[in-house]
Amino acid sequence: MEKRQFGTIGEVSRLTLGGGGIGQVWGDTSREEGIATLKMAVDSGIDVIDAAPGYRVCEALIGEAFGGHLPNGVRITTKCGIGSPPAEEVYPRLRASLEQSLTAMRLERVDLFFLHNEICPDDFVYPVDNERRSEFATAWSLFRGAVVPAFERLQQEGLIGAWGITGVGVPDTIIRALEHTQRPQAVQAVANLLDSPGGLTRLRTPARPREIIATAQNNGVGVMGIRAVQAGALTNAFDRPLEPDHPEAVDFGRAAPFRRLCEAWGGNPAIIAHRYALTMPGVDTLVLGVKNREELRQCLDAEAAGPLSPEEIGAIDALRLR
Repeated sequence: MEKRQFGTIGEVSRLTLGGGGIGQVWGDTSREEGIATLKMAVDSGIDVIDAAPGYRVCEALIGEAFGGHLPNGVRITTKCGIGSPPAEEVYPRLRASLEQSLTAMRLERVDLFFLHNEICPDDFVYPVDNERRSEFATAWSLFRGAVVPAFERLQQEGLIGAWGITGVGVPDTIIRALEHTQRPQAVQAVANLLDSPGGLTRLRTPARPREIIATAQNNGVGVMGIRAVQAGALTNAFDRPLEPDHPEAVDFGRAAPFRRLCEAWGGNPAIIAHRYALTMPGVDTLVLGVKNREELRQCLDAEAAGPLSPEEIGAIDALRLR
């Protein structure tokens, strides 16, 4: 499998195994199939596994699959969403979450630890759920004054190799974080042909993911592309029930012209969507949301097929879906 330089962290495989699928977030799967998928990913050359405590059984499966001894060269990430607690609670909360993840995965450290919530200006007002903003968003002053020092302390303690942010939410604040002197070493950024974060954010204004990716690239920050198939919206069908007004269901309807184009090409929309994301400039590694070996095999085929041609990219972009 091809590798790319991932910011200052080193070379990584073009594909990253995401933990949501095997953790049973994206439809049903079994623990046995999750472990088999983990092992198949590593055997196929994937050397990054993207975990999170919110991915249900994902971290426990990693611990069970590898018994605390990761294959040589395999990197592990995990995440924590803290919102906006009092500043003095930031480090204890991050550390407690990390320790729980390490215990579940039977590890002593992780290579990357992400702040897994939005970062917003101190005076930002969300169009919905603003009264709960402190639960799902970290205010800029708290991020700079408490979150960054907490991550740096965890690095000094040897519990994490690097830290990153989830690049979804208020684009100006994400860009500000990527350009700051004490910038993250990695960012998870939306990488799909719709430019859509779907239900990851309460905002419905342009997400500007390509600008975020370009900013990261210009500042030496590694980019993990996420949502290549926009949680199923860029596939032939969902593997779970959704209400018609759910952001992913809305995107599925918007993507109908893409599915017709794939049909005309005789191709699988999921594979073509992954190839599109892998072709996007600045994406170092692409996180897969697969939940079983069959879905993983499709993604491996997409990576092996290489990037889409300029003509294919042009035909997709001509649909004006973003």
